[in-house]
Amino acid sequence: MAYIKEKTIAGRKYFYVTKSVRLPDGKVKTLQKLVKDRRVSPQAFAGWFEEEEKKAFCGWAAKTYPADSVFSAEQIRAAEEMRFGYRKILARLSKPQLKDLFDRFTVNFTYESNAIEGNSLTLKDVAIVLFENASIKGKDLREIYETRNSREVVDLILRRKLKATEADAIRVHKTLVRDMDIPTGYKTVPNYLLGRDVETTPPEKVAGAMGKLFADYEANEGKLHPVQLAARFHGAFEKIHPFEDGNGRVGRFLVNAMLVNNGYPPLIIRKSQRTAYMKCLNDFDRGYARNLERFLLEKYKDTYRKFFEVYAKYLK
Repeated sequence: MAYIKEKTIAGRKYFYVTKSVRLPDGKVKTLQKLVKDRRVSPQAFAGWFEEEEKKAFCGWAAKTYPADSVFSAEQIRAAEEMRFGYRKILARLSKPQLKDLFDRFTVNFTYESNAIEGNSLTLKDVAIVLFENASIKGKDLREIYETRNSREVVDLILRRKLKATEADAIRVHKTLVRDMDIPTGYKTVPNYLLGRDVETTPPEKVAGAMGKLFADYEANEGKLHPVQLAARFHGAFEKIHPFEDGNGRVGRFLVNAMLVNNGYPPLIIRKSQRTAYMKCLNDFDRGYARNLERFLLEKYKDTYRKFFEVYAKYLK
């Protein structure tokens, strides 16, 4: 909360409207603006404080995360502005509005993520399955189950109840394939990727590869921008392909868990972007990580602008 602070310098009194903000690393930064006297209302400077707070967050990120050809200083600032904007959007929503926003996200994300893997349910079908607890005539029960189960995972993500850990990755997979007659736990037979020129990790090496993947993620937290780190994790996870089925969906769940847990808005990869997405994963498999990083950064920005920002625009 902003307040008026008085300072005496060389025998003269000065008044500052003052507010303390906590940066992502837990440190507190004090924002101050000189005013003519103590009678001014701190609330009159709400817009100024919001802009200065955003600058402080962006400045912190620019100093904290290394810049490169994809995550340039400009792109890092853009990502942080969206993080800041997302936090402000959530703060202004009532409980019913927040539920509505998250329900809309859940439907859109679930539809697109499942459609990438060939699920034939329409967006309307997905909404019916999720919120009317109904089946769709003529549709495979497996498509119904994976849609229903996805809601439970997305709910955990949005409530920050899902961590970026090996145990939670296994938990996500178990939830996703519930009632679908698909083995849970790590794969016991090799799997092959259609349209991908890469050999996935053999079953006997999956546990070790997954342990290393999560150890590397933990070691790089705070060293790379969270969107960049999530992209690198995603590429490596999909190359391992640790489960018999459901790897793409689990991978996208984990990306959003990483973003949301760090205060960033979750992202959606559209079915219409599948070809570009698969190409970026192929490029990652061949050692070109930048294309996948750039792709997920763009999806992050697109989702914020075209979903969260649009929703906030039409709030009454």
